[in-house]
Amino acid sequence: MMRFRRMDHWSFLFGEIALYCFAVLTITGGLLAFLFDPDMSRTIYDGSYAPLRGVGVSKAFASTLDISFEVRGGLLLRQIHHWAALIFIAAVCVQLLRLFFTGAFRRPRGLHWLVWIGVLLLGMAAGITGGILPDDMLSGGSLGLIQGVTQSIPVIGTFLAGLLFGAEFPGEQVIPLFFWLHVLLLPAAIAGLLLVRRWLVRRHGHTYFAGAVPARTAPSSLALFVATCAVLSLLGTFAQINPIWQYGPYQPGAISAGSVPGWYMGFLDGAIRIMPGWEVTVFGYTLTLAVLVPALLVPGAFFTVLAAYPLIERKLTGDRGVHHVLDRPREAATRTAVGAAGVAFYGLLWAAAANDQIAYNFHVSLYAVTWFFRVAVFAGPLLAYAITRRLCLYLAEQERETAQHGLETGVITMTPEGGFREITTPLDRPAVNGPPAAI
Repeated sequence: MMRFRRMDHWSFLFGEIALYCFAVLTITGGLLAFLFDPDMSRTIYDGSYAPLRGVGVSKAFASTLDISFEVRGGLLLRQIHHWAALIFIAAVCVQLLRLFFTGAFRRPRGLHWLVWIGVLLLGMAAGITGGILPDDMLSGGSLGLIQGVTQSIPVIGTFLAGLLFGAEFPGEQVIPLFFWLHVLLLPAAIAGLLLVRRWLVRRHGHTYFAGAVPARTAPSSLALFVATCAVLSLLGTFAQINPIWQYGPYQPGAISAGSVPGWYMGFLDGAIRIMPGWEVTVFGYTLTLAVLVPALLVPGAFFTVLAAYPLIERKLTGDRGVHHVLDRPREAATRTAVGAAGVAFYGLLWAAAANDQIAYNFHVSLYAVTWFFRVAVFAGPLLAYAITRRLCLYLAEQERETAQHGLETGVITMTPEGGFREITTPLDRPAVNGPPAAI
């Protein structure tokens, strides 16, 4: 009977980590939903947190403080939920990177790729809506950004902002609306996509590297779930996150120092910071390019190209075959270089969100830092592409040389003709795109 070599590559774990984080989010979010009051009407806080006693706050903010200080285990529940949200999106991002750099999006798994992109976008939307619910200074800053982005949409922007916020900003309807999006619609959509992903895996099977097939067992998967829950519990216990009592209740026109949104929104913040303050008038309508381009056009183009990349690569290469064996990044130099350029573009925008902190801590001009990132977001991806492609080609050439001549041993012998040569040993490695090795 033919058996295949067991292969549990560490890069295959990120999809499961995302799934288990979502399970934790569902449990903790369900409990928090019963304790939270999504009401923006004003009240006077009279809870146990003395520094804010007697301050006018929204009922949503007061409810969040009560969960943190009055409910037994409430703060732990909030922090586990918040950490799980951050790690969930991080795991989805790394899963997409694995699919891209190994070519796991090729036929017949193009739909797998779109499912994970959908999960990422829905997860980001869930993170944004959840971060706004406490109605603190941090969520108020996010609301202001949403208002500005919505109003920058040509022709219908003001109308959409009115539907979202009502007659005045921030109004009293946006948090109740986001509450139902956050606790019901978005989780249901994410769960639906994860079920589709599960069905696709059953239909198409798992991908694998040359020479091995994945052989995950139920006990190892259960151990990973327990480990994920344990890490999230430790983070929720010892690593403070989103201390809204320090930020204070939202006050339009004010902002708290040191309060920033989730890491996954850093690229959007950075793009807005380095965009010049351009405005143009077209047919009587003023287009605020300083917000429209970085907040809508750039992310829209980025995710559109990301979603369409399997079709783009298939069109450019003419490869319409079915692939179950994964590539190593060095074996697809152009694809790997494109991925490195995309990561560089995203990373530079993400770093640009800290342009003020960079200028302050390194004692340089904020103007100079901003112009550096304006140039770097164009030059950086090109440089990353060139270096990565050259590196992949070099590594692939080195492997071909080793496969042809064998491994160097460092032992030098004299030939009968009086010359010298090094003794090499044959390279014992399965073919790159060959069948799994039988044992």
